[in-house]
Amino acid sequence: MVARVAYAAALCRQELIESMTSHSEPGQLQAIARVVSPYGEKFGVPRQPGLVAAAKGYIEMLPGFDRIEAFEGIEGFSHLWAIFGFHACGGQQRLRVRPPRLGGNEERGVFATRSPFRPNNLGLSVLRFEGLEQTENHLRVAVSGLDMVDGTPVYDIKPYVPYTDSIPQAQGGFAASAPEHRLAVVFSAQADRQLSAMPEAAHMRELVEQTLALDPRPAYRRDDGERLYGMQLAGHDVRWRVRGGRAEVEAIAPLG
Repeated sequence: MVARVAYAAALCRQELIESMTSHSEPGQLQAIARVVSPYGEKFGVPRQPGLVAAAKGYIEMLPGFDRIEAFEGIEGFSHLWAIFGFHACGGQQRLRVRPPRLGGNEERGVFATRSPFRPNNLGLSVLRFEGLEQTENHLRVAVSGLDMVDGTPVYDIKPYVPYTDSIPQAQGGFAASAPEHRLAVVFSAQADRQLSAMPEAAHMRELVEQTLALDPRPAYRRDDGERLYGMQLAGHDVRWRVRGGRAEVEAIAPLG
């Protein structure tokens, strides 16, 4: 019985891989990779790429696309475009949305925003290219500045070309400048002890600080007093609250 269950599970996994990598009809999308991200859930993910430089991870290529020859010449580029799917939206679409940059109180047309609740739920992010890593079984693209949930499907990767992709005179509408780091971030004695026990304590501290400084709370929660928040970050449960304009990290414990 156990053997039959194990065989069925392996068969399902193989069918899933084949369905993701099989040749698609014109006009259809197929995933070529998945994202390995420190953000385990939607809450806390930066709202734009590059805002948290410490958000490092990988674009892990799926079978059929994990060939090193597909990346020949990429070493000369510092940044990459990733076209991906907002899979955590469950296929929801809206023509009018409430952008966080407007406090979540004003509506705009979806095509005037970067909301994930859009037709086809497609996203586009520019990420810093940190190199290729190849093992016997995997090929993955190391990147930083991630703004994606762990497991996000990636549909294409393209090089960022500065002479055409950068337009210094472009206008940014209601998002004309980068969001300010709203919160100072401090750690409790308990959180400091927990951090010091981690193998990559300095990077984890930097990741927590850069993520919380942007104040990931929904706009409608910012008047909720000293509400305690939990966030899945780099395999840890980060507990924090806001007091007097500061994000106070109370505890950082491994998930599970």
